[in-house]
Amino acid sequence: MALGASHRLQDGIEAVETMTRFALAVLALASGVYTYLGVRSILDGSATAVFFAAMIYSCAVSVAIYAFWTYMARFYPHVTSRSGRTGMLGIMALGCVMIIAMASWLNAAALAGSAAVEQHLAETIEDYTADLDKAHQNALAAQSLLPDIQRTSERFQRLSDQEQRSGALTGTTGAGSVVQLLAQMAAQLRELQAGIGASRDRVESLFTEGQARISTMRGLLSSPGAIEPRADAFSTEAVALTGTITALEQTSIAGSVKRAADDLSLGFIAPVASGMEPDLVNRQDQVIATIRTSVAAQSKVLSDAAAEILKRPPVEERRFVPLSAAAAVLVYASDFIPSWAGAISIDLLPAVLVFMLAIAHASLRRQEESMPFAARITAAELLAAMEVQQALVRSGVDIEAMARREAAPGADGVAEEPSNITSLDLPPKGARIGPQGKAPQA
Repeated sequence: MALGASHRLQDGIEAVETMTRFALAVLALASGVYTYLGVRSILDGSATAVFFAAMIYSCAVSVAIYAFWTYMARFYPHVTSRSGRTGMLGIMALGCVMIIAMASWLNAAALAGSAAVEQHLAETIEDYTADLDKAHQNALAAQSLLPDIQRTSERFQRLSDQEQRSGALTGTTGAGSVVQLLAQMAAQLRELQAGIGASRDRVESLFTEGQARISTMRGLLSSPGAIEPRADAFSTEAVALTGTITALEQTSIAGSVKRAADDLSLGFIAPVASGMEPDLVNRQDQVIATIRTSVAAQSKVLSDAAAEILKRPPVEERRFVPLSAAAAVLVYASDFIPSWAGAISIDLLPAVLVFMLAIAHASLRRQEESMPFAARITAAELLAAMEVQQALVRSGVDIEAMARREAAPGADGVAEEPSNITSLDLPPKGARIGPQGKAPQA
């Protein structure tokens, strides 16, 4: 039973030898083809130079992979010592790392390079969209001050009108110094209000332009065709969008509002009381002092609000960096694990065949060790041994006497160790048994 299993295992190993060579050749060829496609995506120059360079590199990769795994399949299954197996495994690990470095990542670039570049463009669009929104919010932040400025301007104008019509502040009607001061403060605030309103139109125009750029970039990302020309057009739009975001960031009027708010108090010039009577002059001075206090308080509120807006972190300038297919598949490797697995499997699948052969040879050796010597010796080995025996007999050597002498006890009474040489003498043939189980008569 063991002999039959051993023969079947040996026959199976010999039968798959051709298939093993064919599988290694096909896998090496497939790796070379995808390596060629990956190399072409990272080389620059004329079409002829790129073709020959990629072809030579891919051929070298195919030959290296085929030779490496052929050597491993030939040698590793027959190395039985622990140190030898450890050394071969170390060499196999080093070879696998080198194969991944020179071929697998290029195979992954060929399998998922275009998708990786599109992933890079998609994430770039998201980043630019976030930058555009942030710049738009920073630019419109000063618009939140517009209601306060408008309310303060209307209040000063209303007090000016009331003072002129009914003398609500000084008790004397007419257009005096108080009326002129209130009208002046209202006019300054209206100018600031007009400046903020004008900046809104500019902000909205730039924001609309930026949205159009992003829409174009999204169209380039989703359109069919080769990725290289689309990436070039995308890069042009990205540069233009960067300029739009920078202009939008510089459109913020918060700094101008803060300076104008500071000027309301620091640049406040109180007019001389215009009253003809001392009592009126005194009342005008009191009202002017009150207006100064009110202007200072309002100025501080606007200045502090503008300062809070200016404390917002600005949008950092973003520069679009184009990536080749080979570089993109490395940067976004975690997003393309199936492609990486397929690329690596093409190159490292022969390791499974090597281990299968090693297990088969180890099992075959164990089975042969458990069989008797007569079952392990082949017919060719038996014939060769018989030829040696006949040559010794012809030369005058008495093999039977030597065997008896080796088996007899020594002169000192101690039996010598039996010889481990198997006698190849054929035993005498016995009488042939007849059909009824009896020996025929002579």
